[in-house]
Amino acid sequence: MGEAKASRPQPLGRDAFARFVPIVTRWSDNDVYGHLNNVVYYSLFDTAVNALLVEAGLLDPAASPVVGLVVDSNCSFFSSLAFPDPIEIGVTVEEIGRSSVRYLLAAFKAGGEKAAAQGRYTHVYVDRATQKPTPIPDRHRRLMESLKPVG
Repeated sequence: MGEAKASRPQPLGRDAFARFVPIVTRWSDNDVYGHLNNVVYYSLFDTAVNALLVEAGLLDPAASPVVGLVVDSNCSFFSSLAFPDPIEIGVTVEEIGRSSVRYLLAAFKAGGEKAAAQGRYTHVYVDRATQKPTPIPDRHRRLMESLKPVG
């Protein structure tokens, strides 16, 4: 009682994102309701962030000594996507700390103007061997800076 009601996020447009990663949907992504299951969006977000790191030569999933682990995530849904829709994941960096980075992410139907779903991922960088937080490597930080919004 008396609590302020949180306002529902509104779908962002393409201009809120620094980069887009195209992803092909799969038959198995659909659920019995005929659209992408809600858990698929988290996988799409994770795939997009890691694809950018791999593309930049910053992540070898099997051998990198420092890796980013998801410690917090959320997603809001606005409209349905389904196989065989081609999808683009918008990626931007909202905040960079000493050992953590928070991404703003959104799923768009290819060429769509408004996000069908959007959310955030926070990665904490850890030493793979010890699983202890470690500073974000300089090369990673440079990529992250390039993904921050302009203006």
